[in-house]
Amino acid sequence: MMRNRINNYGKYLCFSLVWLVFASCNDWLDVEPKSQVKDKDLFSSESGFKEALAGVYSIMTQECLYGKELTFGMLGVLAQEWDYQPTDYNDDKDYKYENTRPEVRIDSIWNGLYNAIANANKLLEEIDGKKSMFTGVNYDVIKGEALAARAFLHFDLLRLFGASYAENPTKMAIPYVTAYTSDVFPQRTVTDVLGMVLEDLKVASDYLKSDPLYTGKAVSETDDNGYLLNRQVHLNYYAVKGLMARVYLYKKDYANAALCATEVMESGKFKWVEQSNLTNEKTADLSFSTEHLFALNVVTLGNRAEKYFSGSNSIFAVDETTLLDYYGSAQDYRYLYQFKTGTGLNNTLRYLKKYDQLDGEGSTAWSASYRNKMPLLRLSEMYYILAECRYHTSGDALGALNEVRRHRGIADLSEADMVSFDAVLLTEFRKEIIGEGQLFFHYKRLNSATIKRTDADVIGSGIYKLPMPKAELQNPGWVSNK
Repeated sequence: MMRNRINNYGKYLCFSLVWLVFASCNDWLDVEPKSQVKDKDLFSSESGFKEALAGVYSIMTQECLYGKELTFGMLGVLAQEWDYQPTDYNDDKDYKYENTRPEVRIDSIWNGLYNAIANANKLLEEIDGKKSMFTGVNYDVIKGEALAARAFLHFDLLRLFGASYAENPTKMAIPYVTAYTSDVFPQRTVTDVLGMVLEDLKVASDYLKSDPLYTGKAVSETDDNGYLLNRQVHLNYYAVKGLMARVYLYKKDYANAALCATEVMESGKFKWVEQSNLTNEKTADLSFSTEHLFALNVVTLGNRAEKYFSGSNSIFAVDETTLLDYYGSAQDYRYLYQFKTGTGLNNTLRYLKKYDQLDGEGSTAWSASYRNKMPLLRLSEMYYILAECRYHTSGDALGALNEVRRHRGIADLSEADMVSFDAVLLTEFRKEIIGEGQLFFHYKRLNSATIKRTDADVIGSGIYKLPMPKAELQNPGWVSNK
């Protein structure tokens, strides 16, 4: 069983920082790390804790997780985002989860996410009682980030394997693992998991009030070698608040979701991308990085973009007619700047460009802050959350939707356009997050009876709940999540 295998390494931390970067999501299940790092060595210094936290983020960047499958890969296919995907996703597109390739992918996602959780738990276990070892605010920041990572990962496990809150909040879902131990944790209900996620996030946000992004304290390269710079590639204070808004919305707590989203929006810490930073193809901010609340730094992102969005046999692509259907306006910044056109016989295909890395002539002018970013939380999502909260409370949703549209170069919506709010929100949200994995979760959160561009019986077939690995159902007292 997965968690037992993690913890049988006993006195050794279950990842080696060198080994981790090159391992696949399944390697760690069967192969002892080639270069083990003893706990007492790794956690004997502040730098060791920094490395351990970096290791958690590094696990998340693997292709079986947010480096592909949980962004543009499997989740993009399940949400029917692509007209073309690699042939080994044919069963995924038809929701045949029981077939070999989807089953392997799903098991790797489960194992990979719980692997990252185990490493976050090990860090949290070791950090308690060692505050005197740390300089400045690093103890608070590192502990806050580890708690936030644990919550982030469990929430996505719930969104993947549990029933949606809209379907059945009392249904048994997943375990919430809070310790680095060989013990098997019990399954929790959807409501229980959401409560534990929020509890971790609340504690994390208290620790992260020391975050310089929150306090406004200036940090330079000379301060601890710049460790507290680049906070958008860490689970910073506002990323935690943004995640809380996402979780509260999932459980239909519109008041608290609106409060958290508004705090992020009004912070002034995240700036809308300017068109002037998009028009020059040699220096463009392709992923709209100034708007990221939280992004992963994926050092091999350029290679992945070239492999999966370049016109080879491994492509993810859409037809031009599909793209125009998505965006409605050829003046939309996302349509104009985040897609590229195929060549030759593929000249009707459009490939996602937001993950491209500029390395050609003149690319030395390309900002380092734009590089290798895989966005997991965006400023625009806060506006969509606020719009939905207002729709369910005051009915005033237009202002928040139009704020995003104005920063995408397109005209405002009017009251006449709001005949069906759910349809409008789906259209607006889909434009923003294509290739980021969030569209499938949007359908699931609403327990939508349909997913656009497929006639599958989404609810009747249990499509929104990925099957748990068969071995996990052997745990005493566990029941099928289906």
